[in-house]
Amino acid sequence: MSWLPNTKALWRRSQLSPKTPSSSMANPKSDATEPITLAIIGCGQRGTNYAQYALDEPQLCKVVAIAEPRPKTRDLFARAHKLDKTLVFNTWQELLKASIETTETVGKRLADAVIIAVQDHMHYEVVQAFADQGYHILCEKPMATSLEDCIGMESAVKNSGIIFGMGHVLRYSPYSRAVTEVVRSGSLGDLINAVHVEPVGYYHFAHSFVRGNWAKESTSSFSLMTKSCHDIDILCHWLSPATPTRVSSFGSLQHFRKERKPSAAGNATRCMSCPVERDCAYSAKKIYLDPVSQGDTSWPASTIVDGIPDIENITEELRTGKYGKCVYESDNDVCDHQVVNVEFSSGATASFTMVAYTSLICERQTRLHFTHGEIVGDMNKFTVTDFRTGRATTHQPKNEGGGHGGGDLGLIRTFVEAVRTGDQALLGTDVAEVLKSHLTVFAAESSRREGKVVDCAEFEKTVRAQVGV
Repeated sequence: MSWLPNTKALWRRSQLSPKTPSSSMANPKSDATEPITLAIIGCGQRGTNYAQYALDEPQLCKVVAIAEPRPKTRDLFARAHKLDKTLVFNTWQELLKASIETTETVGKRLADAVIIAVQDHMHYEVVQAFADQGYHILCEKPMATSLEDCIGMESAVKNSGIIFGMGHVLRYSPYSRAVTEVVRSGSLGDLINAVHVEPVGYYHFAHSFVRGNWAKESTSSFSLMTKSCHDIDILCHWLSPATPTRVSSFGSLQHFRKERKPSAAGNATRCMSCPVERDCAYSAKKIYLDPVSQGDTSWPASTIVDGIPDIENITEELRTGKYGKCVYESDNDVCDHQVVNVEFSSGATASFTMVAYTSLICERQTRLHFTHGEIVGDMNKFTVTDFRTGRATTHQPKNEGGGHGGGDLGLIRTFVEAVRTGDQALLGTDVAEVLKSHLTVFAAESSRREGKVVDCAEFEKTVRAQVGV
């Protein structure tokens, strides 16, 4: 298992953890009429999506501080939220230092909570630092990129007694909540099997997992973790209280390899100078420059430059940056397709497929099979069929906007309310359960690499023994 941690490193980190007892009911905000104050660490796509709630519902929450290293992105965000210049920082360390100084001098933190939306490998370090200061935390998925850091995060959060939210946004969309309500009602009998597909999207995968920040395991993590940990989480959620017992997985990097490069492309290493660019599905010009030329400055173009995309800065990125490289000449190494099979303690089974080569972009397809019926859905609507009556009913929950079918909005709304009331239970999960689903993802990847069925209990036992917890 390549993710097994360094025990000494974890021991050193554990000595820095706060020793206050954990609590399922953190202190509620003393003045419930005042909006919850937020500090945003990382003002990219994810941080911006969550922070939009403060602009839409200013009576409920307010962004008061940010940390973001990119100057134009930082300035745009600060202006959108009308931030005091003294609370706009380049790095999370600067924000933390200012918070510590403020706490020491006036006895008050800069904000009630922080939203952590930095790169995945930074999550543990930032969570631990702000949990130690008593901030409530919403952390973007995944928890971390190593088993060591995931377990360390669980310990830091438990010891601090804070409200903790994880960016498993699939749980919080109106669609998923409506499906969950049917599952929990028992109206269709026992849930026996789940089939769930994550169609990543051909150009989405090329953007994020070939050219982008999640392309290499050494600088991020394996793609099942970075892309699909919330898919494994929602399967575990629907099948709970049963827990995963055994897992197997298969997958590889099939297409985005140098040997798959079209021979007609010759020695070209960038799309802007490639003779067959027009015929390539993964052309960076098609993915980024053409939309911007037509006035579309949204994702994914918005993520590859600092500030607002325009023809000039996008063209420069495609000529010199990683997003203009040929997908067959990039140094990516993560799987472009993977299947996971899970057996649960109830005897139920689940299968999950993550695949790059789809026209749909992250519009999950799900079938849930019960003893007396089934649910078939696509993240927008789902049909419930009762075998006993033969009746089929289609439901289309209202999508209130935002990413992931309203899941982004659902999560930040629930997190803010949990902080206001001091009630972790509102989030429907806690850090221990979050860790459990991450362990299942790590176990699946261990199965893929080692070519064997993994016993989940033994896997967790081995991991905890090696980290000394």
